[in-house]
Amino acid sequence: MAHSRARANPADGKPPVRRAAGVVGVVFLIVGVLGFVPGVTDPIGDLRLAGHHSGATLLGAFQVSVLHNLVHLAFGVAGLVMARTVTRARTYLVGGGAIYLVLWLYGLAVDADSGANVLPLNAADNWLHLGLGVIMIALGALTGRRR
Repeated sequence: MAHSRARANPADGKPPVRRAAGVVGVVFLIVGVLGFVPGVTDPIGDLRLAGHHSGATLLGAFQVSVLHNLVHLAFGVAGLVMARTVTRARTYLVGGGAIYLVLWLYGLAVDADSGANVLPLNAADNWLHLGLGVIMIALGALTGRRR
């Protein structure tokens, strides 16, 4: 039983879709910041502004660039802003998931060593984008249902 003077949980009473969008937004912010942290992103000296020439990898697997990290940060901010209402939270999750599925298809279609690989994307990024797209759409669809 909770103590009567305990602080209220900020998530109490918040619709699940808003909580999901907020959590996804925070995860994107964390990933975006970690993309600039030496040791988490190595070799940090190979981090480039954009393009497939960026040799830095996040957690040793996901190829990143400054632009790629900024996209993660922008998705994080968008998630926190859009989590303020049920409709926008659902739009963020489903729309963002759709964007990540398009990014997955783009990653499959573009040669990794091509100038068109501007973010840059590697095989690990492609699998992650597929998973993110499916999970975000599922979260938006399942948590955004009306009671």
